[in-house]
Amino acid sequence: MANSRSGDSVIGRVVRVLDSFDSTRVSQTPAEIAERTGLPRSTAHRLVTDLVAHGLLERDDEGAVRIGMRLWELTTRGSHALRLRQLALPFMEEVQSRIREHTQLGVREHDEVLFLERLSARDAGANVTRVAGRLPLHASSSGLVLLANASAHEQDRYLSGRLAAVSPETLTDAAVLRRKLAEVRKLGHAYSPGSIEEVSTGIAVPVRDASGVIAALGVVVPRGDERRDEIVALLTRAAAGISEAARASPFHSMG
Repeated sequence: MANSRSGDSVIGRVVRVLDSFDSTRVSQTPAEIAERTGLPRSTAHRLVTDLVAHGLLERDDEGAVRIGMRLWELTTRGSHALRLRQLALPFMEEVQSRIREHTQLGVREHDEVLFLERLSARDAGANVTRVAGRLPLHASSSGLVLLANASAHEQDRYLSGRLAAVSPETLTDAAVLRRKLAEVRKLGHAYSPGSIEEVSTGIAVPVRDASGVIAALGVVVPRGDERRDEIVALLTRAAAGISEAARASPFHSMG
C-alpha cells in the first residue's frame, strides 16, 4: 500500500483523519482536519472527499464533515464491544434503577479505559465519562480495576510511564498506585473519590468471562453520598450476572 513522504500508509492517513473527531469536535472542515492531523491540505481534502463518497463521513450544507452513519454501521457489525454491551445492559439498568446517578461499562484499550455504555439519571451529579470516551487507566475506578487485573508485566510497564493528573487527587505516584492496585485485587473493587472530579466518587468491580477480566462495571456518585457497601454489593451482583451471560455466550472473546 502506497506510503506518503512521511511514511504513513493510506490506511494510516485515513485513521488520522477519523481520529481527529471527538466529543468536542463533531464537525470539521477539511482545512481544520489538515491542521489537526498534520496532513497536507491537498491530502486531507482528497481523503475527505473519498471518505464522503463511501459514506464514512457526511458533509453538511456549509462544507464541514462529520462521522457518517455508514461508519457506525460497519463498526457495530459483529463487534465484540457491541456484544458485551448487549449482554451488560439489562444488568446495568438494574443498577441504575437503584442508584439513579451514573452506571457505566468500560474495557481496556491499550493504556486507557474505553467506555462502551453509560446510563445517567436526568438530575445526576457530575461525570465526564462519555460513550466511546476514554480515560487513563490510573485515573478512574474502572481503569484501576482493569489495571489491577492485568499481568504483572503490563502493570510494571504502565507504572514506569508518565502518570498524568486528571484532578488534584489523581494518584500519580507509582509506588502509591502499586499499593492501590493490590488493594483493588484484595477487596474486589476500586473506590476512587475525587480522582477524576473533586465532587464525584467512582466505584467499580471486574466483569469476567472464561478468559479472565473483560470489563469493569462502575458507578459515579456524588462525593459524600457514596453508600459504598450497598453499591459494591449491587455492582458485584450485576457483574456476576454479566459474567454468567458472557460465559454462556458463544461469542466468548470480548473486551
